[in-house]
Amino acid sequence: MVIGATGTLGREVAAQLAARGADTVRTGSADLDLTDARAVASAVADRRPDVVVNCAAWTAVDLAETEESEARRVNGEGPAHLARACAAAGGRLLHVSTDYVFGGGPADSGRPYAEDAEPGPRTAYGRTKLEGERAVLTALPGSAAVVRTAWLYGRGEGGFVHTMAALAREPGRTVEVVDDQHGQPSWAPDVAARIIALGALPAARAHGVFHATGAGRTTWHALAREVFSLTGADPDRVRAIDSSRLRRAAPRPAWSVLGHARWAAAGLPAMRHWRTALAEALTGVSHPPTAHSAEPKGL
Repeated sequence: MVIGATGTLGREVAAQLAARGADTVRTGSADLDLTDARAVASAVADRRPDVVVNCAAWTAVDLAETEESEARRVNGEGPAHLARACAAAGGRLLHVSTDYVFGGGPADSGRPYAEDAEPGPRTAYGRTKLEGERAVLTALPGSAAVVRTAWLYGRGEGGFVHTMAALAREPGRTVEVVDDQHGQPSWAPDVAARIIALGALPAARAHGVFHATGAGRTTWHALAREVFSLTGADPDRVRAIDSSRLRRAAPRPAWSVLGHARWAAAGLPAMRHWRTALAEALTGVSHPPTAHSAEPKGL
């Protein structure tokens, strides 16, 4: 059962499962209200899925600052309802979370956040997502996995990567992008494949926290430059700015680089390099890194 199957990641998970011939139930917010405990319990009890994948979330990061209670209903209480329903039905739960559960302070250590690093969210969105994580792992300590991802983009749709690709096609257009936030672009098909791989393993090898982000690291500015380059535009049309230029209700993490050690422990490969995936997403072919965007040292 895929919850949130109308979103970027949920659609990809459901499509890949269907391509593999899996018997899959897809639900969107119009089909199942995740905040309704009785409805959730009934849906899981009726279908009795072997695995539930929860891709549903309140992702309006800035709005959550003023509507934290509403965000908590979806991000915190909803996963708790799902976890209890799965426990009652004997099913497993794979729950998608975010890098925002960490503080994302200054990028001075150069060390990725390990899966067992202590969370410390600085935003309402991060706090509510952490509540959801803890509810899931408490209710299903031996059969649930929390899969954190970040900087997610999908196939040919809105979002940062495809917005930059559209701007790159406008002759002479210049754009300003922040260069002081570090993270890992993550292509939805790659994240979906990791989630499905976890679901195929015995629960004993696939419970706990996993980080599903592209290997390597970059900044939003460098990512935009790579998009311009891959689409045949001049990357110098992308200009670097500081985050202080943007006024947002919720602070964005300066450091969102996540470690991937638990994949090897589970006997699975981590996700490929973000640049390889980006090239496939934009052109259908894998390209080596370009001279102007060599991978930063230290990771």
